[in-house]
Amino acid sequence: MSERPHHGVALKGEIALVTGASRGIGAAIADELAAQGATVIGTATSEAGAQAIGARLQAAGGQGRVLNVTEPEAVDALIDAVTKEIGPISILVNNAGITRDNLLFKMTDEDWDLVMGVHLRGAFLMTRAAQRHFVEQKYGKILNLSSVSALGNRGQANYSAAKAGLQGFTKTLAIELGKFGVTVNCIAPGFIASDMTRATAERIGEDWDEYLADRAAQIPVARAGEVEDIAQAVSFFVDERSGFVSGQVLYVAGGPKA
Repeated sequence: MSERPHHGVALKGEIALVTGASRGIGAAIADELAAQGATVIGTATSEAGAQAIGARLQAAGGQGRVLNVTEPEAVDALIDAVTKEIGPISILVNNAGITRDNLLFKMTDEDWDLVMGVHLRGAFLMTRAAQRHFVEQKYGKILNLSSVSALGNRGQANYSAAKAGLQGFTKTLAIELGKFGVTVNCIAPGFIASDMTRATAERIGEDWDEYLADRAAQIPVARAGEVEDIAQAVSFFVDERSGFVSGQVLYVAGGPKA
């Protein structure tokens, strides 16, 4: 059993680190965990992004930090700094991600490496650094963000492979870390109305409203997902309600099919 007190829904006393928290799904996750009482540290790749996070989370005691999740020294330094200045983190949400969509014959080496670097290398480095503290304190919650694209999506060979990789990463870590009181789970969002999907519509030259309506029509619940839908799912996986749940992939997609 966990050595931590049972907080139920509330996350008071927990310190959460959310990567890619300046906008979209990451921002919604950070805001939700803060609303549940956690002290949230959100990361962004730019100073402007970090400041935006800090402005949102300041009232709840949270902060924004600049971080490139692909740089091991920077990752280790951030987690060490947060531990020293605020306290040991107990929740890690690996959300940072990018897209470089293209058909395979047009995809460049850089397109592949950048996507793999942020999604897979980034999650690996963040988790490796955080688990040292989780193992020592015999408690921790790790949540990785995958995607329905893990099942395959035209023009996203790099992104699909990375998101599928995160599912295997999740299940392996659940086996390795479970005996230390650490759970590891994964959420795979379906179509979510966000900055990323707006960029996709723009890239393929479609009007956003029409693109949104077309995608929603293909979803059994007949609507597009909202960033809050993902944040609510995350909140379940990072508190004591999910203490006996680990190594799972939850598709939050409005239906049984991607």
